[in-house]
Amino acid sequence: MKGSIEKRGKNSWRLRVDLGYHPDGTRNRPSITVTVEDKALLRAPKRLQDYLEHQLALFKQDVLSGNYIKPSMMTLSDFVNKEWKEKYAKDELSPTTYDVYCNHLESRILPAFGHQQMDKISTIQIVTFLKGLQQPGVRKDGKKGVLGIETVQYIYRVLNNVFERAEKWKFIMSNPMHGVAKPKLPKSAQVAKAKEKKEKPNYYSEEEAQQVVDALYQEPRKWRLLILGSMIGGFRRGELIGLEWNHVKFDEEGLEIENNIPLTKNGKPVEKGPKTISSYRFVDMPEWYMEELKLYKEEWEQERKNLGDKWQGGDREFVFHNGAGQSYYYQHPSKWWRRFCKRHNIRYITFHGLRHSMGTLLIEDEDSSNVDALLKAIQERLGHSRKSTTEDIYVHVTKKVKKRTTGKFDKFARNNETSPTQSKPQLRRVK
Repeated sequence: MKGSIEKRGKNSWRLRVDLGYHPDGTRNRPSITVTVEDKALLRAPKRLQDYLEHQLALFKQDVLSGNYIKPSMMTLSDFVNKEWKEKYAKDELSPTTYDVYCNHLESRILPAFGHQQMDKISTIQIVTFLKGLQQPGVRKDGKKGVLGIETVQYIYRVLNNVFERAEKWKFIMSNPMHGVAKPKLPKSAQVAKAKEKKEKPNYYSEEEAQQVVDALYQEPRKWRLLILGSMIGGFRRGELIGLEWNHVKFDEEGLEIENNIPLTKNGKPVEKGPKTISSYRFVDMPEWYMEELKLYKEEWEQERKNLGDKWQGGDREFVFHNGAGQSYYYQHPSKWWRRFCKRHNIRYITFHGLRHSMGTLLIEDEDSSNVDALLKAIQERLGHSRKSTTEDIYVHVTKKVKKRTTGKFDKFARNNETSPTQSKPQLRRVK
């Protein structure tokens, strides 16, 4: 079976297989388009050629095995399961995001569109589908009311991701999501939500943080260090669950982040590197925190010794393990945290909100001249790949700091009274 590779665009190639002729005498030459987005690969001709030849070999295999379906005839269900999942989603999405995407596809999107050919799905069908999701009676959890707008927005996001990929790979000529507006809350609900967010922000003030710390000193050392790791270190939940002792640097007084457990599937942790390249980082921690971590390590080692044959961690040494040496179930810290807040009558914020309280506590003590430099330091501490992400999260507190700094000029204010040296305007009598 002959095959060919033909350059089509700046970073796209058409892979074609020659199967001879159809019974009607026309050429039988199935083809697919491959788009390369890796800039490093595009700059390496030999590696690029090897990659394209490998893709051609895979395409030949699909054709021979009968798995190849002409793009114009492919249903959305076939595209999702044979193309999108295997050639994009499993590698490019985080385990948690992939799981959520697949849940929305299986529960909502594929039942509605899975049987249809991709090029037959229209923009107005999608508009009607999304509008229907916002009507009463569509919930599948048995609860009353309408589906949450955040859920509808997430379904919109999944649809857009799938169709965007199909358009890039030339399975469809145009993305039917173009022209579909992202679902929004009614104006009144937006105002109410903004008011609630202002009254109950998802971060702690310094006073609230002190209340949390005081309560943590009534809890086991392990949980105190885990929670403070998020609130002071800015670590993600999965980063704390995946932390091992070889990444605790006592001499350098900090923690090295190189592992992440964002999900548990079929009772087993799904381990993946940190969220982005920037998330691989070293974070300095306070001296008092590292000293208490040393004490905890002594307790940890004694606990492992006492477990003996009951130790289930093998050669893994998770700092915060489940009591038998294995990593915690990924949601366990969040559940513990919720119970902790209730037990100590502390205003509840999400576990992720703890991480962002770190930046708020640092910035609130600064004046506006130091904020930009501090935002850069916080960006590195949190492991954000873009400074704009950090700025968007902390816009509430940076505005507050800048306003407070401007208020320092109030000492120069004067009452708006006429100066003694100024004469009052004289009124001219009109005759």
